[in-house]
Amino acid sequence: MRKANHLAVSLAAVLLVGSLAGCGGNNNAGNDTKKENAGNNAASTNAPATEKAADPAGKIELSFWTLGNVNYEELANQYTKDHPNITIKVQNTGDQTAHHNNLTTALSAGSGAPDIFQLEIGFMERFLGAQDKFYNLNDYGAKDIQANYLDWKWKQASSVDGSFQLGLPTDIGPTVVYYRTDLAKDAGLPDDPDGFGAAIDTWDKFATVAKAFKEKTGKPFVDLTDLTYNALRDQSADEIYFSKADGKFIGDTNPQVKKAYDFTVKGIQEGWISNVMLWSPEWGQGMSDGSFAVVMGPAWMAGNIKSNAPDSSGKWKIAQLPEGAGNWGGSFITLPKEGKHPKEAYDFIQWLVNKDNQLESFKTKGLMPSIPALYEDPAFKDFKDDFFGGQQTAVEFGKSANRVKPVYYGPLHDQTDTFFKNALKNVLEKKADPAKEWDEAVKQAKTLAERG
Repeated sequence: MRKANHLAVSLAAVLLVGSLAGCGGNNNAGNDTKKENAGNNAASTNAPATEKAADPAGKIELSFWTLGNVNYEELANQYTKDHPNITIKVQNTGDQTAHHNNLTTALSAGSGAPDIFQLEIGFMERFLGAQDKFYNLNDYGAKDIQANYLDWKWKQASSVDGSFQLGLPTDIGPTVVYYRTDLAKDAGLPDDPDGFGAAIDTWDKFATVAKAFKEKTGKPFVDLTDLTYNALRDQSADEIYFSKADGKFIGDTNPQVKKAYDFTVKGIQEGWISNVMLWSPEWGQGMSDGSFAVVMGPAWMAGNIKSNAPDSSGKWKIAQLPEGAGNWGGSFITLPKEGKHPKEAYDFIQWLVNKDNQLESFKTKGLMPSIPALYEDPAFKDFKDDFFGGQQTAVEFGKSANRVKPVYYGPLHDQTDTFFKNALKNVLEKKADPAKEWDEAVKQAKTLAERG
């Protein structure tokens, strides 16, 4: 289905967007865990009214809906001190489904949208096709700052031809390998990041190391199937399940999708992938007690590891994924067209996501910057994390960010991804035939695409 058609349906039937609201369920929903319980958990589906007009004295009030554990209210307060004619009212929620559904409701009704909206990447496709509902930031000078940001990140909020820019980039979620140094030592592997990374720098070498680790220690090397599959899937060239040109399903002919599936099946059958589910208590406990050695995930996953396994501090380090990297999570700042002060709103959001403020967001909230110049800034790269043995973790995240390639997901990505994840789950839990499960996933994906 083409993005514009998908969006028209979404906006016309907000109460039926449950499946899309789980956008992050497979690709980006980790931010749901990363951001849960942050701020005020607004579960209402009715968007609040917002003030639009300037008063006679020239005062301008801007409403700003933010998501999760961010420092944007503090930055907004700083901005208004320097711009006394501007007032910014911030409404924060930790529930990303409610957050995006509230905007969909407002856009459908034609009233109630904020001047400024923080859009999580997992919901991008829902809104990118509705360009008539948002200001084109290129009209306000966005192209003048484009070169400051990671190219792949910028393109996530761009029309295919680049003429329309929906949002300005904030944080990102580049993927890395988190590993237990104590378990690496037990298996005779290098425990330093360069040495460990070199030992697994191709997927073939990774599989060989994983099998040997299992044979020597009796433990799985990797935590679970979903993150293993994601790590390879997201290294696809330009497209994953759907064609960027016409929206047709191509997952069955994309060699990287089949490679990701077969590699994960190999790990299941050879016993070096653990039989736990993402976000389950068993998964968190496994991090703590050393039930597996490796977690492949985004930069923000560091917070999950710390919270799940506080007693393992000093036993973890970070290395690079084999053969490339992917991205999971991050957001953009957008301007819904109901806003009556787009110039003033744009001036603020351009300032909000500049180099100094992205560095501040990293320092205070751990938000990984999307400005590559920061990766060489001593204030960024010299940061050392005691939990990760004093490693300069920001350096590893920066390396990963620079390895990410732009990739098109499409509006049906997450539903389609679920079919392949379920196939792998059946192989893992039911010892199902991998070839038959693949064929069934492809069949389901094609049916979905045809209906879409």
